Amino acid sequence: MGAVELLKLEDGREVILADGKPFLLKTLDGLFPTLTSIDQIPLKHVTINMGAVPHVVARADIMAPGVVAADEDIAPGDGVVIVDERHCKPIAIGLALVGSASMKAPKGRVVKNIHCVGDEVWQLSSTRKG
Repeated sequence: MGAVELLKLEDGREVILADGKPFLLKTLDGLFPTLTSIDQIPLKHVTINMGAVPHVVARADIMAPGVVAADEDIAPGDGVVIVDERHCKPIAIGLALVGSASMKAPKGRVVKNIHCVGDEVWQLSSTRKG
């Protein structure tokens, strides 16, 4: 890892950039890897159905009816990566609000959406050069 810098966003979140790319995101909820760094900082997975994808990339939280699978050892407060069921592509980073056993409940909010494809942190990946 080369140059490291801190970028403060207007909403109070902070992005730690490594070689000009978003690496970590600091929020009031904690410190999370970004979508561009999950290959280096792996997270537990929550898989959602394709019907939930447009809502998640529009920054909505993950609701139980949209969850099709979740890693077994997720606990409330864990950072998780949200992937779509068809392509298994990471589309969001979130904060688990419930444990694995409750992820596929009939209703309720199960993951807080922290960072997703298309948001300002994601856009830093394409606008900043390392």
